[in-house]
Amino acid sequence: MLLSELTTAQIGGPARTYVKATSEQEIIAAVRAADEAGDRVLIVGGGSNLLIADEGFDGTVVHVASQGIEDIGNYSCGGANLRVQAGHSWDALVAYAVQQGFSGIEALSGIPGTVGATPVQNVGAYGAEVAQTISSVRTWDRETGGYKTFANADLQFSYRDSVLKQSTVDGSPRYVVLTVDFQLPHGTLSAPIRYAELARQLGAEAGNRVEMTLLRETVLRLRAGKGMVLDAADRDTYSTGSFFTNPIVSEQAAAQLPQDAPRFTATTATGQPIEGMVKLSAAWLIQHAGFDKGFGLEGKSRNIAGGRASLSTKHTLAITNRGGASTADVAAIARAVRAGVEESFGVRLVAEPVTVGFEL
Repeated sequence: MLLSELTTAQIGGPARTYVKATSEQEIIAAVRAADEAGDRVLIVGGGSNLLIADEGFDGTVVHVASQGIEDIGNYSCGGANLRVQAGHSWDALVAYAVQQGFSGIEALSGIPGTVGATPVQNVGAYGAEVAQTISSVRTWDRETGGYKTFANADLQFSYRDSVLKQSTVDGSPRYVVLTVDFQLPHGTLSAPIRYAELARQLGAEAGNRVEMTLLRETVLRLRAGKGMVLDAADRDTYSTGSFFTNPIVSEQAAAQLPQDAPRFTATTATGQPIEGMVKLSAAWLIQHAGFDKGFGLEGKSRNIAGGRASLSTKHTLAITNRGGASTADVAAIARAVRAGVEESFGVRLVAEPVTVGFEL
């Protein structure tokens, strides 16, 4: 099995051992067997946030492909408590919630990948994060050989981070996500709009609510315009999405940047401001460091697109496989951009995708 077949960037070498697990029991059995054999383990869901070395993975790849959404009962706010299998498509869950009239995740429409990956990374977009709606996560603890359920507060959510991401065994996740529970209010209106660009597109004020179906349609259109909705005919979507996180820096560091550099309030996963810290725009930093849309290393100048990999032609945050790219090609783009931003602004960008078998 070539791991390029399991990733949205369509790069990555072979797996020595590949197991497709379609149920909770199969996931646990595959992971336990590998652990008992002393084998390395790589958990793969939708592969939308994963970059694997060209040499592949010398161990057991467990492809989490469990499916299903279960309404496990109403709760006091008048909505639904949904239990979703880890391998279920994230956007399929969003579409289901909007169709059923359950609000809270509609701004996360169009994000590729599986449900089980969302709490690990605290996936977010357009002012929403899964931390706002997840009630608990049920996992298999590889260290103790038993189940462990995390309540929301136990997950230590922060910007693109959680305790699930930080806890590892020999470099791979200690906790294997099995199911994720979401608490979603019932109604036809969206959660309050928290993102200025989205509010403008909707002709609404920040903090307002609109019809959920309209918000989902608008988000899908915005994401598609940025090459962020998977489309086999669009090479800009052959990527891991946003490659770098928006930097969170001290107010003093932010003060050293040009006046027109966007600055946002840095907040916790619960929306509380982080004192003395500012969130910057990675896209702005990249572009103003001289890396335009379509930047590739095989052209004759920094701004000539070319080669097998390049920045997206639609925006500067994604690194795309233009056709036949290797992991080394993508990594070279990432290193060049990171070095250029650091040289220009003194800010070191942090990569969002998980890298396996190589370091940036």
